[in-house]
Amino acid sequence: MDSRKNFVHLHVHSEYSLLDGAVRIKDLVEKAKQLNMPAVALTDHGVMYGIIDFYKQAVSRGIKPILGCEVYQAPGSRLNKQASGSNLKDSAPYHLTLLAKNITGYKNLMKLVSFSFLEGFYYKPRIDEELLRQYSDGILALSGCISGKIPKMFQAGREDLAKKALDTYLDIFGSDNFYLEIQDSGVPEQAEVNRLLVEFSSKYGVPLAATNDVHYLEQDHYKAHDVLLCIQTGSTINQTDRLKFSSNEFYFKTYEQMFNKLGHFPQAIENTLDIAEKCNVELEFGLSLIPPFQVPVSFSPDSYLKKICYEGAKQRYGQLTTEIGQRLEKELSVIEKMGFSEYFLIVWDFVQFAKKNNIRVGPGRGSAAGSIVSYVLNITDIEPLKYGLLFERFLNEERKSMPDIDIDFCYEKRGEVIKYVTQKYGTNRVAQLITFGTMAARQAIRDAGRVLEVTYADVDKIAKMIPMELNVTIQNSLDQVPDLMELYQQDSKVKEVIDTAISLEGISRQDSIHAAGVVISAQDLYNYTPIQREGNEDIVTQYKMEDVQEIGLLKMDFLGLKTLSLIDKALFFISKTKNIEIDTGTLNLDDEKTFKMLSDGECLGVFQLESSGMRELVINLKPTRFEDLIALLALYRPGPLQSGMVSDFVEAKNGRKKINYPH
Repeated sequence: MDSRKNFVHLHVHSEYSLLDGAVRIKDLVEKAKQLNMPAVALTDHGVMYGIIDFYKQAVSRGIKPILGCEVYQAPGSRLNKQASGSNLKDSAPYHLTLLAKNITGYKNLMKLVSFSFLEGFYYKPRIDEELLRQYSDGILALSGCISGKIPKMFQAGREDLAKKALDTYLDIFGSDNFYLEIQDSGVPEQAEVNRLLVEFSSKYGVPLAATNDVHYLEQDHYKAHDVLLCIQTGSTINQTDRLKFSSNEFYFKTYEQMFNKLGHFPQAIENTLDIAEKCNVELEFGLSLIPPFQVPVSFSPDSYLKKICYEGAKQRYGQLTTEIGQRLEKELSVIEKMGFSEYFLIVWDFVQFAKKNNIRVGPGRGSAAGSIVSYVLNITDIEPLKYGLLFERFLNEERKSMPDIDIDFCYEKRGEVIKYVTQKYGTNRVAQLITFGTMAARQAIRDAGRVLEVTYADVDKIAKMIPMELNVTIQNSLDQVPDLMELYQQDSKVKEVIDTAISLEGISRQDSIHAAGVVISAQDLYNYTPIQREGNEDIVTQYKMEDVQEIGLLKMDFLGLKTLSLIDKALFFISKTKNIEIDTGTLNLDDEKTFKMLSDGECLGVFQLESSGMRELVINLKPTRFEDLIALLALYRPGPLQSGMVSDFVEAKNGRKKINYPH
């Protein structure tokens, strides 16, 4: 194909325009590749949730990713959170399409999106002219869809205000970085708006850019998208007063389809290629963004870590043996070489804060328990040499990746530790991680059924035919459940519900806060990830955990564990009623009465031992020492359970089978 006979989509909404976009990012990139388009943009409504995934997918397929956002611009100041009675200056924000030209523009875009939440949020995240002027460097702008400021002024019959808005945008972005966005999606008002846009383009020498405001991939996806809008607004498909797109033209069109619509403005189509050539953002991954830890004067992070480790080792062990000393030196050497001394100091610091403030901390979990440095710093309470635990499982010079220490805190006081870290490193440098709830099989069927006005009883019947299995899909269920397939083939309404649900299955439905993940940054987080506020307080990243880790930000898991809260309460009541103070760190791990209780299946309320399957295993094994519990937890996994290894272990432990040692 002639390179000039092509087109680049610059206005695209993915599933991360939550319950408004129905385009999956992988499908978007594949479609652009299939149509031989050199580039494609992502411009979700007010957010940048999908940018990292989009960037990686596009680069892997040889498509240039154009990183953008369709922002909401407040009519006045972003700080004004009151509606006005005027038709022109009401509270409804204008739409504006922003694209990053370079890394500076990308960082400015992240700042704009962050401040739209942190400072401008009023029903929607909003920026204003002041923010645009402050963070316009490296950004290219399009005037937006029918809800853009200039089109809105046209529709109100105020060409004078449209010209004023145009002058403002040209002043902010420069004449080389601003385009009048022209669309033809079958919206009634578009013809007149387009006429005036073309007139402005000719009169004031501002170039046009053709876009299609993509909300779904293929034209026949408009029905599924309509259902998505109903889910968003809590309405049903037959309601007349609901949010509804006025045509089925909001799909990812080919060059030919765009030319058929807007070919009488050929320069507007060609300009999309020029814009794509102007946008060249290359993201860096695997950065080392551990924040600096302030150490006493005359110390480096490495020397200070070594000092407090040896002090901690004397408290833990008393006399240091050759084995302890060699293990400590070996681990410190690896930590120093990999540049992770400050990481350990950061963790040590907030764990000490928790313990000094009577916030119960778990004894340790995961591979971090194999580190003697973690043990002598009182981060973990498991002595690794006694159990032959390997440091290399936790940190290895051959595997350059950030260490990952998961720490359990009392569920009720976890927030106090996060608050301490936030105050120490800065409000804009600490955030919890975002996570996205997707439409699972049953949820998709229930949503589709409600929107299509199928009775609750009928929808419930269909949903309950989906097996309660991990990662189950509707298609798998149809293949595996004959009754469901029969119903699907014989009942047209059921078929419609299931087909609609399949089209929505797996799409992101809502955002929420990750149960444990916390990010701490060396600089303000919006240099690396856009941030937003959940509720009144919690600052949350817009990039999910995997994206944050790929960038190189420090991610830690602050797990809130109800078991620790329960232990705290038990110790409090024992102290008050029996006047006995118990130190859980000195408990006898070989108490016969405890093992008798466990062997009888009295495990309810015991962390990791209370599920029905685990209780059955405990009863069969009849543990008599702490190491038996270690083996239990290691064995209760899909592999050992399915291979027969668990029953072999139980039989051998109880003397009913001869033990065969492989070495």
